[in-house]
Amino acid sequence: MQDQDTSGWEARFISYHIAHTDTKDGSHDLGHFQRVWKAAQYIDKEEGGVADPLILLTAAYFHDLVSLPKNSPERSAASRLSAEKTSALLTDVFMDFPAEKIEGVRHAIHAHSFSAQVTPLTIEARILQDADRMEALGAIGLARVFYTAGQLSQRLFDAEDPLAQTREPNDRQYSLDHFQVKLFKLPALMNTATGRRLADEKVEYLRQFLRTIEGEIRGKYS
Repeated sequence: MQDQDTSGWEARFISYHIAHTDTKDGSHDLGHFQRVWKAAQYIDKEEGGVADPLILLTAAYFHDLVSLPKNSPERSAASRLSAEKTSALLTDVFMDFPAEKIEGVRHAIHAHSFSAQVTPLTIEARILQDADRMEALGAIGLARVFYTAGQLSQRLFDAEDPLAQTREPNDRQYSLDHFQVKLFKLPALMNTATGRRLADEKVEYLRQFLRTIEGEIRGKYS
């Protein structure tokens, strides 16, 4: 899907982030944007190459232009703020960006967030949402769970009931509870068949991790 048109824009977007984006959040940095773009390309290819590549590229690189802490009361507004800031950026800085594509970028960014609860209405928005959710699953997702937990000074798990089998899971207090509260629900929320397939595979990786860590917690070494 990536052709000479999108590759030129991608180079410009990367240069912009290097020069202007100063984020201390390692889970929403340039590497995150690049991985989401790769996932979006893969999903679009598997779905038949139906998305506008420039809209998808731009939304992937700027969907977290405004990143708020997970425990911020304004967290659900982050995607809307990112969409607004990106629209202004495409108008005032990248002035040769096709004006007719800005609304598509804006909507895709606004709709990508889990917490915003905005229905994705375009194929680009649906693919971006799926691609971004790939980052919450699998090995990278696992790393992000504990990276975020460290930022928020959370406990790893409840020592008496680490997998929340007899209590209500609380991912504001325990890292492992985030698997039940959000991550295991993601496959059913995917918009594309490709997204659901990938999410199912990545969730199985997380389930295997939980089985392993529970055994270690219980002292089961064989």
